[in-house]
Amino acid sequence: MPLPPAATPLTDTPAPTPAPRRAWLAAWRAYLEPASLRMFTLGFSAGLPLLLVLGTLSFWLREAGIDRTTIGYLSWVGLAYGFKWVWAPLVDRMPVPPLTTLLGRRRGWLLLSQMLVMAGLVGMAFNDPQQSLQPVVWCALAVAFGSATQDIALDAFRIESADADHQAALAASYQTGYRLAMIWAGAGVLWLASRAETAPLADAAQTYQHGAWKTAYLVMAASMLVGVITVLLSPEPAHLPLLPARNAAEWLQGALVEPFADFLRRYRGQAVLILALIATYRISDVVMGIMANPFYVDMGFTKAEVAAVTKVYGVIMTLAGAFLGGALAMRFGVMRVLMLGAVLSAASNLLFAWLAGFGHSVTGLIFVVSADNLAGGIASAAFIAYLSSLTNVNYSATQYALFSSMMLLLPKWVAGFSGRYVDAFGYEQFFVTTALMGVPVLALVWLASRRQAQGASPENPA
Repeated sequence: MPLPPAATPLTDTPAPTPAPRRAWLAAWRAYLEPASLRMFTLGFSAGLPLLLVLGTLSFWLREAGIDRTTIGYLSWVGLAYGFKWVWAPLVDRMPVPPLTTLLGRRRGWLLLSQMLVMAGLVGMAFNDPQQSLQPVVWCALAVAFGSATQDIALDAFRIESADADHQAALAASYQTGYRLAMIWAGAGVLWLASRAETAPLADAAQTYQHGAWKTAYLVMAASMLVGVITVLLSPEPAHLPLLPARNAAEWLQGALVEPFADFLRRYRGQAVLILALIATYRISDVVMGIMANPFYVDMGFTKAEVAAVTKVYGVIMTLAGAFLGGALAMRFGVMRVLMLGAVLSAASNLLFAWLAGFGHSVTGLIFVVSADNLAGGIASAAFIAYLSSLTNVNYSATQYALFSSMMLLLPKWVAGFSGRYVDAFGYEQFFVTTALMGVPVLALVWLASRRQAQGASPENPA
């Protein structure tokens, strides 16, 4: 999945003199400031669409009788997040008439993207994939494109909304809202669909009811109003005025070429290694994740069971993993925790292979989901810190979009074949194979750590 933004990116310039430490009370008060509260609700708006076009959608499609191979291919909808770097420079610099005139550059793009997400979710709700799959796919693409655009605009909005001393509070508020939205879009949708089901059908084997999913997705569309209202009530952040380009070539140079050229200049020979690590670090998680919900359906778990387990145990362990990963990174360094996260993420997939052989067991599901979310939380915390260290604040929106996009491109493409693999070899072998995909990642982390230990840096590349 796409990553929540980290704190203010690091640059290749010398670190400024550290600001005086705040008192604990003053530090906690930062979370109650208007900017932090705005980022909490905007984080909710950003986190809501992701699962609705990926994880939760795969549960819906499998229950509707869509075959696993097709579900796997449909996960390519998520590639919209992987290519958002392509239009990130446009969102960063182009106006959206008349919204830019009325609201400002950042808020104009935010409102436009949120409207697109809401329209796509309503379209998904009113189309039954069991009757016609194509309209659902087109609406899901609209949601994914709108969501990816919202991410781009929101990264810039966050960075420009406060000074460096407040960025950590904004990032924490954003991630809290983002995580809560993912609970609502995951376990919440399953709970809503379960509650909306009417009397059991005559054929007990046919449990699918489109009306229940329609209700759930309409509620999700209405939930986007949290972000819309926040945008309308928020002030436009202060940002540097854009100097007019003399011609199209000059505009493309500054908006598209220079952010990427800056990264290559700073890291030189390390660039290929860094980009390879970014492109493969979450491959075990992403490829496995596409088949997780179809696996639950095929194992006989109900929507209520999956919702209860992911809502309670999954959320607790994800948050615990994130806090633990952050603490470990501060204590032992990012690269060591990056290695730990890679090991745990790959190993947790083996637990799904065990559950596939063990059979239907809510206790087993609790154990597997808990372990998987703990591993994912640790890996995400370390990976966010690593991406932040690579980004130049002068090109924050475009470079962060590039890195977070690269994280998804290869894994999402491979994940498209996951359903076909399961159909051919079964769930157990699929989960084992996704675990083995993490082995090359360990080698890349080791190489990157070694280069770092040897003193390789943007100023002194090895």
